Amino acid sequence: MSAQRTKLEELPVVILSGGLGTRLKEETDRVPKPLVEIGEKPILWHIMKLYRHFGARRFVLCLGYKSWLIKDYFLHYREHVCDFTIGRGGDHAPHFHNGLEEDWEITFAETGLLTATGGRLWRARQYVDTDTFMFTYGDGIGAVDIQALLDFHYQQGRLGTVTGVRPTSRYGEMTVDGTRALEFNEKPTSEGFVSGGFFVFQREFFEYLNDDPNLFFEHAPLQNLARDGQLAVYVHEDFWMGMDTFRDLTELNELWASGKPPWRVWG
Repeated sequence: MSAQRTKLEELPVVILSGGLGTRLKEETDRVPKPLVEIGEKPILWHIMKLYRHFGARRFVLCLGYKSWLIKDYFLHYREHVCDFTIGRGGDHAPHFHNGLEEDWEITFAETGLLTATGGRLWRARQYVDTDTFMFTYGDGIGAVDIQALLDFHYQQGRLGTVTGVRPTSRYGEMTVDGTRALEFNEKPTSEGFVSGGFFVFQREFFEYLNDDPNLFFEHAPLQNLARDGQLAVYVHEDFWMGMDTFRDLTELNELWASGKPPWRVWG
C-alpha cells in the first residue's frame, strides 16, 4: 500500500461511544460511559482534547446506549463550559462571558443500542470521506503522540495500525524461590503488548467488515487483517489506561486531581 498522506486536521476520528458499560454500572446507570467524568469533564472530552492537540478536529461518534445525553452535552457545550448570564436585556438568552476554544466538527452517528464494535464502525462508514481515518474507543486515554502514530502508519504502508501498550497488573507480582519471596512488585508492567486502541486505518479496511450487528471489530476483522500481514503495531511505552471499572475511574480522577495527569498534553 502506498497511501497519499493526509494532514491530521482533515482526517475523521471515529470514536466508539455506544456501549452499555456494564462493568461500570455505578456510573453508567446514570450516563453513557463516554460521559463518565474525570475531573468534572467526560472521558470523551479528554480523548477529543488529546486528538485536537495534535491537529485533529473532525470527529465521528458511534452512538448507542443513552445516545441523547451525548448529543445534548455537545448541543449545549457552551453552557457546560462557560460562564454566562441570563435575563440581561429583557430576554432569557444566555450571554456568555468567556470564549469557546474548541473548533471541533462532530458527526453523531446512531449505530444501534446493542450493536457490536465492528457493526458500529460499519454503520458509520458513510462519514469516513478520506482514504485514511483514525479510530479509537470512548473509554481509554493515554499520552499518545497522535502525529507520530499517523506518521508511523504511513511509513509502514499497511492497511491498519494499532497502538500497542504494556498494561499494568492489578495484582502484586512476586518472584519466588521455594517458600521465599525474592522480589515483590506492587504494580508490575506486563512484558507483552495489548491493544490500547488509537488505530489508524485505510478505507480498504471496510472490506474486512460487514453489516452483521453482532460483528466484533476485535475478532475476525483484526485477526484477518493481521493474518494478511496488513496490521502494524505502533509501540507506546508511555502512560495509557482503560476506564473499565470503578477502581480505574477512581485512579484516573486521582491522577487528574494531582494537577499533572500524564495524558494532559494540551495547555
